[in-house]
Amino acid sequence: MQEAKFHRRITLLLQFILLVGAAGAIWEQQWLNVLLIAGIIIITLLPLILERRFKVFIPAEFKVLAIAFVFAAVFLGEVHGYYTRFWWWDIVLHTSSGFLLGIVGFLLVYVLNETEQIDMHMRPGFVAFFAFLFALGVGTLWEIFEFAMDSLFGTQMQKPMLGDPSGLTDTMIDLIVDAIGALIISVLGYGYLKTKGNESFLERWIQNFINANPRLFKRNWSRKKNISK
Repeated sequence: MQEAKFHRRITLLLQFILLVGAAGAIWEQQWLNVLLIAGIIIITLLPLILERRFKVFIPAEFKVLAIAFVFAAVFLGEVHGYYTRFWWWDIVLHTSSGFLLGIVGFLLVYVLNETEQIDMHMRPGFVAFFAFLFALGVGTLWEIFEFAMDSLFGTQMQKPMLGDPSGLTDTMIDLIVDAIGALIISVLGYGYLKTKGNESFLERWIQNFINANPRLFKRNWSRKKNISK
C-alpha cells in the first residue's frame, strides 16, 4: 500500500511539473512546446483510460516507469533540449525504451498464451523471442518516424553524433541500445517462464500485472507448468 502511494505521488508530481511547463510555454507563446506538453499530459492519462474503458489495470510501477520515460524523452529531451546538452541522454533513453518495449511485448504475448479463450501454446523461447522482436520493431518504426520528420519538416530529431552530421551514427547507436535493452528483458522473461521464481524485478512486475488482472489469466497452474517445459 505504501509503495502504491509513493508511485502515485511521483506520478502526480510529474503531471504537476508538466502543467507548470505548459503554463510557462503559453505565457511565452511557445505554441509547439504547448502542443508537445499537452500530448505528454494525455499520454500520462492513458493508464487511467485503459483501466476505465478496457478494465485492464496497470500496476503502479509500470505507470511510473512509462510516465517518467515520456517525461524524460519529450519534456526534458525535446522541450528543454537535454538531447543537445547531454550527449548520453539519447543513449540512456533508447536503452530504457528497449526495456519498456520488451516488457510490453512480453506481456502482450504472455497474455495471449495464458488466456483460455485463445488456443495458443507458445514455448518460453518463442515468447522471449517475440518480446525481443517487438521492442526492436517499434524502435525501428520510431527511427523511421524521426527520419520522416527531419526530411519533411526540417526538424533535427536525428542528432549529429561522434563527428557524423548526417544522423546515421545516431540512428544506428539508438537501434543497438534498443536491441541490448530488449535482449536483457527477453532473457529475464525467459527465465521467469522456465522457473516461475521471484529472482528479478521483471518477475515481480509480471506477477503484479497478473495479480491486478486475474480475468486475463484463467488457465490453471498445472497447464502453465506443462507449457513452460
